[in-house]
Amino acid sequence: MKKLLLASAMMAASLTAGSAFAECGSIKMAEFNWASGELMANVDKIILEEGYGCEIELVVGGTSAIFTSMNEKGEPQIAGEQWVNALRDVLDPALEEGRIHAVNKGPITGLGEGWWIPPYTAEAHPDLKTALDIIEHPELFPDSEDPSKGAFVGCPAGWGCQAVNANLFKAFDMEAKGWKLIDPGSAAGLDGSIAKANERGENWFGYYWSPTAIIGKYNLQAVPFGVEFVGNEHWTNCIAKDDCTDPQKSAWIKSEVYTLVTDDFYKGNADINAYLAARVFPGEVMGAMLVYMADEQAAGEDAAIEFLTKYQDVWTKWVSPEAAEKIKSSL
Repeated sequence: MKKLLLASAMMAASLTAGSAFAECGSIKMAEFNWASGELMANVDKIILEEGYGCEIELVVGGTSAIFTSMNEKGEPQIAGEQWVNALRDVLDPALEEGRIHAVNKGPITGLGEGWWIPPYTAEAHPDLKTALDIIEHPELFPDSEDPSKGAFVGCPAGWGCQAVNANLFKAFDMEAKGWKLIDPGSAAGLDGSIAKANERGENWFGYYWSPTAIIGKYNLQAVPFGVEFVGNEHWTNCIAKDDCTDPQKSAWIKSEVYTLVTDDFYKGNADINAYLAARVFPGEVMGAMLVYMADEQAAGEDAAIEFLTKYQDVWTKWVSPEAAEKIKSSL
């Protein structure tokens, strides 16, 4: 029903906004193939179509495929949630040469990979402020098979983060301090260990990333490592490698997400660039929306309508009052 109502509203708006369509024109926009990527793309689509009179075509794809197409073909023109750490070797030259522009270097707050604990653990043990503090207390996180050891839940075998967690486990000397590195076996196993601990009120310490539904559902708390980031060279050439022989203690490398646009688009769409620059999803709101998408099995379009309806105090700050009224009337 929501889709039918939206389609009717969009058709009505299109009949009265002909001049606006002519100004904005047709735009191809990336719809990244993960939940937050689907949500952001569809929120942008509704806002740009209803508030700015654009015609948006969504192009579904992953990180590398979308960037390669933007960089080499100039399409799609907008990529809302581009994770850039894995693209540095091709992204940095594109930015320096002006083929691609980063109009927003933080479209979601609080995102990233690292080590997490449940909120009730943080509340019960306020002295555990960093990973260094937690590592001194394996007895608070007993392994179910060997309670004499603390359980640190790492990445499933085969994931890129497996080597990082194993090397940081070694760097922080966790085995000697009474810890076991647990391989959860799969994504489902990792999620299941978190769900089981939270439903039982048991302490849990391990790896995850945000924004994700499970971080939002259980409000897991990211743990500062208590040490500085070791630097890109050692991280890339040792900590991230399976054969790292002498890993150093380090905070997790900073995860960065940009909203990118092509050069032609950047030069001709100042109003839309301003919207994209102002469009920042608070991490807790994004987490709540991902929980909604998982619980309701909601696709990006329906989730976008839910977000625009429920969080008007958030998105109306991103657009002009005139655009906000147009968008509200379409919902």
